[in-house]
Amino acid sequence: MNYTWKLDSIKRKTTSDVTNAVVQTYWTKTGTDDNGVEGTFSGATPFPMESVDSENFVAYENLTSDIVLGWIQSVVVGDYEAHVNAQIAKMIDATVSPETEANEADFPWTTST
Repeated sequence: MNYTWKLDSIKRKTTSDVTNAVVQTYWTKTGTDDNGVEGTFSGATPFPMESVDSENFVAYENLTSDIVLGWIQSVVVGDYEAHVNAQIAKMIDATVSPETEANEADFPWTTST
């Protein structure tokens, strides 16, 4: 499975200590299987103001997608990342092998009158 991450949006907040601190992110992780079938997971990762390190603060205008995605990826680990990847795999499986529903009229033992 090949995974890619995309940053969808950012919320910022200004305080007396920092300007335009990133406090919320919205992102999408896409998985692509060997046959090119894709599944996606959309997530949100908060960054509380208490976690902002004013000594190592990166100004908003100096941020890059790689920096912010790195922050997100450092949070989306372990069991949560396994959950995200499982949801992506489930979406791919539903595309490759979709479930179909049969109503009573379509049961193999139902005869038409």
